[in-house]
Amino acid sequence: MITLTSQAVSLRAGVPVLLGPDQGAVSREGTMAHSILKQHSSAAAPGSLRVRFDALISHDITYVGIIQTARASGLERFPVPYALTNCHNSLCAVGGTINEDDHAFGLSAAKKYGGVYVPANMAVIHQYAREALAKCGGMILGSDSHTRYGALGCMGVGEGGPELVKQLLSNTYDIAEPEVILVYLEGEVPHGVGPHDAALALCGAVYKNGFVKNKVLEFAGPGVANLPVDFRMALDVMTTETACLSSIWVTDERTKGFYARHGRPEAYAPLAPAEGACYDGMVRINLSKLKPMIALPYHPSNAFTIEDFKANAADILADAGWIGDKWDGKNLHMDQGVIAGCAGGLYQSIAEAAAILKDKHVGGFPLSVYPASLPLNVALAERGHLSTLMRAGALIKPCFCGPCFGAGDVPMHMGLSARHTTRNFPNREGSKPGEGQLAAVALMDARSIAATALNGGVLTPASEIDYVRDWDDESAFDGGIYQKNVYCGIDSPQPDAPLRLGPNITDWPEFKPMAEDMLIGLASSLNDAVTTTDELIPSGETSSYRSNPVRLSEFALSRRDPGYVGRSKDIRDGKADAAQVAALLGADLNKTTVGSGIWANCPGDGSAREQAASCQRVLGGVANIAAEYATRRYRANLINWGIVPFIAPPQGLQVGDWVYVPGVRAKLEAGETEFAAKLVRGGEVSDITLTLPGISEKERSLLLIGCLINSYAAQAGKR
Repeated sequence: MITLTSQAVSLRAGVPVLLGPDQGAVSREGTMAHSILKQHSSAAAPGSLRVRFDALISHDITYVGIIQTARASGLERFPVPYALTNCHNSLCAVGGTINEDDHAFGLSAAKKYGGVYVPANMAVIHQYAREALAKCGGMILGSDSHTRYGALGCMGVGEGGPELVKQLLSNTYDIAEPEVILVYLEGEVPHGVGPHDAALALCGAVYKNGFVKNKVLEFAGPGVANLPVDFRMALDVMTTETACLSSIWVTDERTKGFYARHGRPEAYAPLAPAEGACYDGMVRINLSKLKPMIALPYHPSNAFTIEDFKANAADILADAGWIGDKWDGKNLHMDQGVIAGCAGGLYQSIAEAAAILKDKHVGGFPLSVYPASLPLNVALAERGHLSTLMRAGALIKPCFCGPCFGAGDVPMHMGLSARHTTRNFPNREGSKPGEGQLAAVALMDARSIAATALNGGVLTPASEIDYVRDWDDESAFDGGIYQKNVYCGIDSPQPDAPLRLGPNITDWPEFKPMAEDMLIGLASSLNDAVTTTDELIPSGETSSYRSNPVRLSEFALSRRDPGYVGRSKDIRDGKADAAQVAALLGADLNKTTVGSGIWANCPGDGSAREQAASCQRVLGGVANIAAEYATRRYRANLINWGIVPFIAPPQGLQVGDWVYVPGVRAKLEAGETEFAAKLVRGGEVSDITLTLPGISEKERSLLLIGCLINSYAAQAGKR
């Protein structure tokens, strides 16, 4: 089904050819990825990129903080199209007027600075970008990790908010030139198989081994032509779960038709690798061999074919805790089904779910369907698919991302939910283990979710259901819906327009520059193999406080280490024993940055949300120590907020330890990457070594001045 090749590969006459070790370094000039990146980069040095994006996009749990940060740094207008969508905080019934205050702020900012405002529940963030912003050969930066538009010939990158702030202030996205991996598609997709089946198979093949981490996936091969655009987009958005940096696909007549239907024919351009294009490796997918899949809790890469799972369920679930109780020896029983968002809420997936349930009924099994945009909703309604689903007992809900992060259709206690959404991380579905509520999500394709609903919740692959497959691209797109309802102020800022600031929208506290030395109090020790951003700052009920840095910080690590907030505050506020430690070491606290830190094996997998770092900073965080960082974007978020991302081998660091780094500022200024440090535990002192590999000059300057806000404010003469 999927084979991996770590050897360099060249595409010749459309066929991949392995290159021998005598070929030397791989030249990526013929790849689509290399061409697009270079066209957007102003870097002169080989191997480096300084990228300016064509457009930016954020949703309503990120855009307030981004604009507030940019304001504090001297923002005058949006230099590129910036779309503000309202699909994350739009249905949370908590916090009084907080959510709608954020939306009012977003509209006022779009008017003042010249942006785009998409009203609540009009479209989920990535569907709006597909329908209105993407263009062949373009690049879009989003403050959401699933910013992926490669299937439309547009490279999408998801990063934390500070990276968007840099673009808003006409600065660049600076990275080393990434490796490019060929994803070679061949064959045709069998009956009952959908894009999530392909996506879960891909995640299972490449995530745990890091095969594509921080690389660009380039999709080509004869199998692409056999896939409708909806299938491509739904598979493409899930490439985020492989830990890759971005993606790009060849374009063809189907792509051209998509842009024509959406009233933007000028956005289409033919894209294909050049003859002889070279890649750093290859993922080869035989679409004909794909089967319906299930990804068990708690990661999309924990994937099995449903056939293999049912044959080996007893062994697979042996260590699965209460989830194993859902297996009765013959069947796995689901308690809920959800088809939603940027991965599941697309026209074709919903239409095929309707075909499976046509003239049938789910018999009380809870099934919710969230179409991804209002124009898409209209197309589904006009074709009769929504009425088919409603007659079958499904509930049709607004354009909303909530089920993907725990703000919609939260399962019952001990409930197992089958979802065509992007993630099934621990507690991401909204459960609160600290309060005794447990739930979990298994990822499946919309087609198999419909088949499972038809079978009363018993896990059933869609390949076992006889139905007519809707294999056409979506119907006509009604662009008038956006024209009448979306505010578009691109190139028309109104500098005198007031910003609407609700009582929960607050400015950032002041962060001090780095002192000569650093004393780090360990406020949490996380020894799981991977720590997700959902654990660092939970999603769901915290969303209403995303515009208030201080209130939001109270939720940091609340589902993973509830004592962290108090310990970090004590260190920040001088209530811990920093003075005694300093006396033991002979350190001068007047010349020392004192703050908290976290030890973790591999933190930062998952969402791009900057709050996983900024909340630590608000609580007094000054450094993290890790064996490695799960994603580039989390490490970048730490640096942008002035938190030093130290690396050290696992050595049993624990809560209550202190790590003293003498001369840290001078060493950073000198470009050193190795730091001799002292570990203090129980009055005993020992030597340890911390490193900062791959730190750039710009990153060093941000750490020295204290954070990105300080850097830009200094440039503007404000601090």
